[in-house]
Amino acid sequence: MKKIVINENQRGFLFKSGKFVKLLEAGKYYVYGDRDIEIVSVFEPVHSLYCGLNVLMECPEIKNSVTYIEVPARKLALHFINGKFSKAIECGVHAYWNTAARHEFQMVDISNPEVPESIPACIFYDLSTLLYKRIEVSEYKKARLFIDGKFERILDPGVYYFWTSEHDVSVSYVDTRLKQLDITGQEIMTADKVSVRVNYVCYYRVTDYIKSYTEVDDFEELIHVAAQLALRDYTGKHKLDEILANKDEMSRYVLERLKEKEECFYAEIFDGGVKDIILPGEIRDIMNTVIAAEKRAQANVITRREEVASTRSLLNTAKLMDENQTLYRLKELEYIERICENAGSINLNGGGDILAQLTSLIHKAG
Repeated sequence: MKKIVINENQRGFLFKSGKFVKLLEAGKYYVYGDRDIEIVSVFEPVHSLYCGLNVLMECPEIKNSVTYIEVPARKLALHFINGKFSKAIECGVHAYWNTAARHEFQMVDISNPEVPESIPACIFYDLSTLLYKRIEVSEYKKARLFIDGKFERILDPGVYYFWTSEHDVSVSYVDTRLKQLDITGQEIMTADKVSVRVNYVCYYRVTDYIKSYTEVDDFEELIHVAAQLALRDYTGKHKLDEILANKDEMSRYVLERLKEKEECFYAEIFDGGVKDIILPGEIRDIMNTVIAAEKRAQANVITRREEVASTRSLLNTAKLMDENQTLYRLKELEYIERICENAGSINLNGGGDILAQLTSLIHKAG
């Protein structure tokens, strides 16, 4: 004989010769012979290691003490304990002791991939990732939703959940911000047979999120090629000097050509311009030589102009001093003052006008 104690938070299943007999409440029991008691917790789902749930549910005492639910295929049951979400229950038969807590269930149809907004997002933390897919769309993006390979709709920024147990759910993202596209120029021959490379940049924004994906293979590549063709067309009709002198005209020409094809790109072209015009090495050397020669000529012209102006100023000064002896005398005194500032000492002998002697000495030194 063996004594077994069942606590308040426990229940016991009495078996005789391996066959379920009845439910045992909390208390002290003695087993002997071919009898056995399986003790289970009332906080766990109703379950036995020795018999199935269908056998237990035939007992009236158990049936009245549990909350029973059967989840069919393609359904999911949200389990709430005392009004608080606990977990999601998949297909099968389940029973929970209602003596310790209140159990409630919300049935969800997972055959439809769209998860209703009424379903709390917290349930997905307790679900297998094989059952659902989480899609997050950033603030500056849109998402194209495909179910089983078929386009469904555009998703705005936010977080979405989809059941994937029966369907293949996928998305492709599109950036809604103003984007920059750099067109690196290939070698293009100008009208005067000079090979140049022109780099162009344009700014665009996608306008049709669906057709830009379903109607064209790569709309960015289409814009890239269209800009290259426009650059090639303009460059081939103009000489190098004209191209270098009219970069703005080239930019406007290419931008107009791109705007004409906006409907084909399913995007709006906002602006564009030529970034660089790259010349061959030998052409750059020749142009640098020409520019250097032009600058030297300009420097020479400026030098000659300044020399002429200086000579004219001296001539005007000389005429004034020749016509006015007082002015001549003042100019002479100015130069004597400058010399005296730099002279260490000056020796004068005899009487007479000191200023006259200084002037004489200066003339002799000269």
